[in-house]
Amino acid sequence: MINHQEIKNLVIEWGLREDIIEKDYVIGWLLWGLGSDPDLKNTWAFKGGTALKKCYVETWRFSEDLDFTVLPGGPTSPDDLEPIIKRVLEKVHDESGIDFSVALPKFKYFDKFNSTQGRAYYRGPRNAPSASRIKLDISGVEQVVRPTILRDISHGYSDVLPDPAQVSCCAFEEVFAEKIRAMGERGRPRDLYDIVLLFRRRDLQSAPNVIKSVLEEKCRSKNVPYPTLNSIQSAQSKAELISEWKNMLGHQLQALPPFEDFWNELPNIFNWLEGVAEPAELSSIGIDKGEDLMWAPPPTIWQWGLGVPLESIRFAAVNHLCVELGYSKENGEYSNPVIEPYSLRRTQEGKLVLHAVKAQTGQPRSYRVDSIKSIKVTTGTFRPRYTIEFSV
Repeated sequence: MINHQEIKNLVIEWGLREDIIEKDYVIGWLLWGLGSDPDLKNTWAFKGGTALKKCYVETWRFSEDLDFTVLPGGPTSPDDLEPIIKRVLEKVHDESGIDFSVALPKFKYFDKFNSTQGRAYYRGPRNAPSASRIKLDISGVEQVVRPTILRDISHGYSDVLPDPAQVSCCAFEEVFAEKIRAMGERGRPRDLYDIVLLFRRRDLQSAPNVIKSVLEEKCRSKNVPYPTLNSIQSAQSKAELISEWKNMLGHQLQALPPFEDFWNELPNIFNWLEGVAEPAELSSIGIDKGEDLMWAPPPTIWQWGLGVPLESIRFAAVNHLCVELGYSKENGEYSNPVIEPYSLRRTQEGKLVLHAVKAQTGQPRSYRVDSIKSIKVTTGTFRPRYTIEFSV
């Protein structure tokens, strides 16, 4: 198990509360236990926001619940789950040292939906006086319409998950389609946030027909209407979404993007989904002489050890948020430029360089990372002028 000091260091690097980072750490270990258990590894399909965060998109919001769809023949009832989860927690404790004995796991079965809600309690590296908990939602009625995929579990910490650190997941396109369907049914802030960031992924923008096909299958399997822009805008209470935006997302993000920027993206998403319009193709920001064209930043969240929250720049870029730098120039002059971040590159000498645009003037600029003294994500937004090269 990592120590408390590592979590304190990550508070600086990642800009999140200690308890959120600790829970993300414990979730990684718990997923390892669930994904390697003989009764669960082939019968549970990991899905939802935490699946995106831990298995697909490492810069995703720090999600807190574990959602699984049970495949035919898999365990769903509390009677079946209690001995299995007990075994998993003991295994995780033996490998990691995380204490799951602070309280017995709890399960509640919902017969109407053939689903179970569970709670696992733990005391982690912070050694907090009261137990923390992780919620498990286990559904036996959802249909998985695409083959599941075995995915690596992201774990951005100094200890290492034992091999094989993998868990069976719903396919990426199915998770995206499920998020759109959920937006049409319940319309929670996290659904809106998630589908907008998924829409901004370049690798998904070329496949609207695939997403639409899966969405149609998901809706048929649940016997619910296919969501449209009009149905979402007429069914959802925009005022309620606005009021819950901060409460539901504020603690999961380094900075909270403005609600309107995400709400106003919905027409673009549905125009793309229906083949009416395609996202604009943007060029890359210029390359400086001497840059190593073979290097790319780690695709997952990283401990850079630079004394500044460099991961905050990646977060800001994919959320289209401006960043205020504290920057020391070579002549000793200190400045606080507000920038639009686009790319992190490395020179052939091994120096990291941030490529950005000055928000006030629109002029491209490059900044040596070793001269950056502070990083502050603002709530000011920008519309990308170039391709954002950070992974979403």
